[in-house]
Amino acid sequence: MSDYRIITDSTGDLSQEMADEADVDVIPMDFTLGSDSYRDYPDEHEISSKEFYSRLAAGELSTTNQITTARFKEAFEPYLSAGKDVLYLGFSSGLSATYNNSILAAKELASKYPERKIATVDTLAASVGEGLIAWLAGRKKKQGASFDEVKDWVEQNRLRVHHWFTVDNLMYLRRGGRISGTVAMMGTMLGVKPVMHVDDAGHLILVEKVRGRRQSLDRLIDHMALTEEDAAEQTVFIGHSEYLEGAEYVKEQIAKRFGVKDFRIACIGPVIGAHMGAGSLDFFYLGKDRDFGLKT
Repeated sequence: MSDYRIITDSTGDLSQEMADEADVDVIPMDFTLGSDSYRDYPDEHEISSKEFYSRLAAGELSTTNQITTARFKEAFEPYLSAGKDVLYLGFSSGLSATYNNSILAAKELASKYPERKIATVDTLAASVGEGLIAWLAGRKKKQGASFDEVKDWVEQNRLRVHHWFTVDNLMYLRRGGRISGTVAMMGTMLGVKPVMHVDDAGHLILVEKVRGRRQSLDRLIDHMALTEEDAAEQTVFIGHSEYLEGAEYVKEQIAKRFGVKDFRIACIGPVIGAHMGAGSLDFFYLGKDRDFGLKT
């Protein structure tokens, strides 16, 4: 059985420790903050999440860029030239064109390395949901699963990954075009927090609106109660943007309600954070098909 490498990107919000634990590579995405340009590395060696959110709160604007075809080739080719196959697990095509660039890179490299396998899989996931898929895939590889077995598992299970999000500042959703300026302003005045999910096409969608920050966290957990399957046997991933208090609260409640014992808590990185703002929280687990959660 040939050796292979699993690669993902930094929109999966894996910390360096989590990436090392699963033995996966993370391609950093580019972003700007004010007049400065950075790459979103898992070890935060160019800029820390704390500094990023502090500058964002001070009024600096952040924009994000796709991973180019050339960057994908730079990430894939060293493994291919060393005789390894490459499995890339990418950011949802419903939220970015980055995945399409990975396909182009794979096609170009396939002609140069016809003896190697190069596969790109759209995770249809975002933030630590994408990270959870990559982490589980890496764990399966370490347990002896083949290239095709891991690829097939991801394709068969990606729509079982439930995403539950909420944000503190509605203005970031307004900037991204997800809600109108009027709704953002009125919601801010009334203390309304959105409960969001990711649908089968990989789009971030608004499920409901809840008044109060703590109430929004409770509603996220209520949705988990309707969609989880064997949660007690899983590792639940929680992401937050400078909101560790909320992450710890959600961890405590999930442990209490569903008997979950294993968690990973990660900081939502700058690329996702640019569109969510500080005070955001999300969590992820394997459950029933996503449509079930959205129709309930």
